[in-house]
Amino acid sequence: MQKVVTAEQMREIDRLTTERYGIPSILLMENAAHAAARIITEKLGGSVEGKSFLILCGKGNNGGDGAALARILWTLDAFVQVVLIGRLSEAKSDAKINLEILEKLTYQSLFPFRRIDIEICSNLDEWNSFLEEPAFIEPIVVIDCLFGTGLDRPLSGIYESIISCFEIWRSYDNKTIISLDVPSGLDADSAEQIGKNIWADSTVTFTAPKLANIFPPASNFNGELVVANIGSPQDLVDNSPSQTFVAEKQDAQDWLNKTKVKAASYKKNRGTALIIAGSKNYTGAAVLAANACFAAGAGMVSLGVPQSIQEIVAAKVLEEIITRGFAETKNGAFAKTAAKDVLEASAKVNVVALGCGLTSDEASTKNFVREVVTKRRTPIVIDADGLNALAPLDLQGSEELPLILTPHIGEFQTLAGKKEITDKIASAREFAEKHNVVLLLKGERSLIAAPDGRVVINPTGNAGIARAGAGDTLTGIVTAFLAQTYGTEEPSLENTFQTVIAALYIAGLAGDIAAEKFGERLMSATDVRDCLGEAIASITN
Repeated sequence: MQKVVTAEQMREIDRLTTERYGIPSILLMENAAHAAARIITEKLGGSVEGKSFLILCGKGNNGGDGAALARILWTLDAFVQVVLIGRLSEAKSDAKINLEILEKLTYQSLFPFRRIDIEICSNLDEWNSFLEEPAFIEPIVVIDCLFGTGLDRPLSGIYESIISCFEIWRSYDNKTIISLDVPSGLDADSAEQIGKNIWADSTVTFTAPKLANIFPPASNFNGELVVANIGSPQDLVDNSPSQTFVAEKQDAQDWLNKTKVKAASYKKNRGTALIIAGSKNYTGAAVLAANACFAAGAGMVSLGVPQSIQEIVAAKVLEEIITRGFAETKNGAFAKTAAKDVLEASAKVNVVALGCGLTSDEASTKNFVREVVTKRRTPIVIDADGLNALAPLDLQGSEELPLILTPHIGEFQTLAGKKEITDKIASAREFAEKHNVVLLLKGERSLIAAPDGRVVINPTGNAGIARAGAGDTLTGIVTAFLAQTYGTEEPSLENTFQTVIAALYIAGLAGDIAAEKFGERLMSATDVRDCLGEAIASITN
């Protein structure tokens, strides 16, 4: 997991880097510029020679990064034009030093072809005048170094005009827009837009991602995100107080290594799962969850459904899946009396999944769900109608028998007893702490919250996943991963949390592979399931 830091925490990391390790702040700025130059060079095919750049710099450190970057690109034989928004005298510290270097380079007679140039625009009239003058270069790359992490209010005045120019530049096929740290106009510490902002094709952020880099809707304006190391020791990042993280490929790799199939493996230590799902009108949910669970690697999967639909379901699931019928209501849903038999069956498996397609209209079914959860003998993954039956939640998970809840935002609001959730990360953290559960909050960027306050943002997946059956399929995948963990380890909140992170990362990656094959418009939940093998192979190879 990679820690997500606030702007203030990042400033503290920079300060401690200088104070404890003796690395001057201007060297960090130089490292940031070199890192950005390397990334930009790679994006342009390995060379910037003869290519033209327009770099817009503010008066703060982000502008200093841009000024240093301009100098480095110039030494690589690029044509560079820098526009400083503000007076040079207003720049501070390291930024001023780098901007002054540019000013001297611009006017040195040693450079008659003026492959580097700086313009000063301190007000809207000067900016408009600059736009009307024929530029000495036609840039193919426009680099945003206006604010970075230093903004917490909407842009106005000259900056609104600059944003409009970026919108025009972005419409050109031959233009690439790159932001340093955070696209200007965004508050680094907020996932929400605070006004107009730049929409970048790529963003290079330094040391650690900020919330606006990785959580939507703000993150949608970053384009491709690259986190560059500029020399701050990792221990300073690790010891920052942030409890927010973004999942990484390594998290999935670690879980795959830990649960690697061994020569002496057999079906039970590969993990056993019981899926309790379905009703008369929702047989498909049960089938999707069970099939996904087996496809995701569980050693043995049993599917429990209301008695009247057992034959229908048995004909649709994979041949390896065992089906069993349980007592039902007259409307074909689980009856409360089925709880005793389900609890007995659950005692023989590593994990239970409960809720897909149950329906929550009948009091008997709600009572069935509550009894199974409160008297559970094994960890339980609860989704869909299982969540609705327990809302608003008044139960507690435990270390030995973890509860894993997988709501979408509407279900989460009902579970939490709230009409509206404005801050998903804070709300997920609060809920997981209060109820001692592992919470998987599904959404454009899904979250995993642990009872100790950690929240992990999952970076994989796409909008194409949002179709019927996706939730049932994800429930099956998460259950399978947990079964494999519990097949060789005693359940705990920590290994549950780590397993759900890996499951969600790989499921999202399978969704990304499915989108490449079939397109976001046409991909299905079954496509995601069928791409799990490729997703795992892409991590392990």
